[in-house]
Amino acid sequence: MANRGGNSHRGARSTTTDEMLETENNRMVDDLAAKVSRLKGIAIDIENETKQQNKYLDGMGDEFSSSSSLLGGSAARLSTMISSGRSNRKLMCYMIAALVGIFFFGYYALSRVIIK
Repeated sequence: MANRGGNSHRGARSTTTDEMLETENNRMVDDLAAKVSRLKGIAIDIENETKQQNKYLDGMGDEFSSSSSLLGGSAARLSTMISSGRSNRKLMCYMIAALVGIFFFGYYALSRVIIK
C-alpha cells in the first residue's frame, strides 16, 4: 500500500509537470506564430517594394531609350552640319561660343546658390 501512495503522489507531480510543459509549449507556439506573422508581413512589404522598384526601373529604361534616340538624332544633325562645308563654320563657332557661355553662366549661378 505504501507503493500505491507513492505512485499516486508521483502521478500528481507528473500531471503538474505535464501541465507546466503543456503551458510552456503553448506559449512557445504562440511566440512562434507571432514571429511567423511578422516575417510574413516583412515578406509582403519586400514584394511590394520590389514591384514598385521594377516599375520605376522600367520607366527609366523607357526614358533612356527616348533620350538615346534624341541624342542620336542630334548627333546626326550635327555631323551633317559639320560636313556641309565652309558655309556653316560661322554657325558652328557661334554654337560653340553659346555652349561655352551657357556653361560659364551655369557655373556662376550654381556657385552663387551654393555659397548662400
